[in-house]
Amino acid sequence: MKLAFIGGGNMAQAMLAGLQTQQFPMASISVVELDSQKHIHLEQIFGVKATSELADITQCDAIVLAVKPQQLHTLANDLAPILSQQLVISIAAGIRLKDLSAWLGHYSTIVRAMPNTPAQIQAGITGLYALPSVSEKQIGIADKVLSSAGSTLWVDSEDKLDAVTAISGSGPAYVFYLIEALEAAALALGLNDKDAKQLSLATFKGASLLAAINDTPVSTLREQVTSKGGTTEQGLLSLENSKVKEAVMLAAKQAYIRSQSLGDELSKSH
Repeated sequence: MKLAFIGGGNMAQAMLAGLQTQQFPMASISVVELDSQKHIHLEQIFGVKATSELADITQCDAIVLAVKPQQLHTLANDLAPILSQQLVISIAAGIRLKDLSAWLGHYSTIVRAMPNTPAQIQAGITGLYALPSVSEKQIGIADKVLSSAGSTLWVDSEDKLDAVTAISGSGPAYVFYLIEALEAAALALGLNDKDAKQLSLATFKGASLLAAINDTPVSTLREQVTSKGGTTEQGLLSLENSKVKEAVMLAAKQAYIRSQSLGDELSKSH
């Protein structure tokens, strides 16, 4: 399989690193990157072929569009003439497939993907949706490429990618925010910076891993930590009184609404 990336930024490099770890034949990957100063880095680190020309990727089986959403319309106009039967995978946030398809001359062999930032350490999760004309083989290709950055979740309608964006796309920021809060609490209770960070990070990491490898519902795991009349019960009672769960749900809802409106704005801008 010959693979191409258009754009050699952070997310593309995260996926390249994952493919490299999976022993993917890196010499069969081309990266189109206008910044020629990045070419040597891409070739030396990943063993790919770096180029500035779209014409160099006409023989690829799949093309990953890894540019900023605002750049995608111009890129699509340039890319359209060289498409024949290649799978196009877009990781541009907010760009809906009906718009991308139109920009590509009503091309329909497209998968839309929503990865998140932990992809940088191959610990991300990507939501994906494929147009009906994408074959099972091509779905397998898309899954292989995006699983290089972590796990994958296929949804049955494109609208659900707005929910994916609100939960896993924006979600790392919510987690970092809560880590910050726990660190601040540790400092307020007299711990130093180093200890506060170590305790907070280890607690989030350990709890997440425990939940991930356990079939027990998260609510049950929470109850197992919460002894009646104990310290955890008092802490949770404070969280409930402060309506923290409702605040997190509202944050996700607002991110969801913004994801929808962003798609409308990007559509109307062209």
